[in-house]
Amino acid sequence: MPTAAKLVGAILFAIIGYAASLAYIETLPEGQTAAMLAPTVAGIGLVQGWFSMGRNASGNMIMDLGTGLRVSVQIVFFAVVIFGLLEMFDRSTRLRYDGPGEATIAAMELFLEYGLSVAFATTCLTILALGGMAAGIVTGRVARRWS
Repeated sequence: MPTAAKLVGAILFAIIGYAASLAYIETLPEGQTAAMLAPTVAGIGLVQGWFSMGRNASGNMIMDLGTGLRVSVQIVFFAVVIFGLLEMFDRSTRLRYDGPGEATIAAMELFLEYGLSVAFATTCLTILALGGMAAGIVTGRVARRWS
């Protein structure tokens, strides 16, 4: 059921995802394209803000702060998984793998590679951490006010 907290959480985390992905794009090497990165991560933020933050907003500031931080971690996790799988599927269509086992191992390596690249993008992590905590608090206040 739609609530004000779900709407606010979705909007705020979509904005946070978009801003964090723009900060991450600046850290990419020259020539590497990231055409769909920002809209995809914003979409992940929208979905996670609606389903995870909006549903768990309680009005308790400490709980909402932690939930907002958790949603930011979920955004990173799902972005790494989605883009790792897309890269693996792209490579597999070019017949770079001999079988499904090799493709699965390559996907795990891509998850690790992408996860480490995000871990060293400090501006991106700062936006996700601080923005997630602030959005959690705001969403919690909205849930307390309009529930």
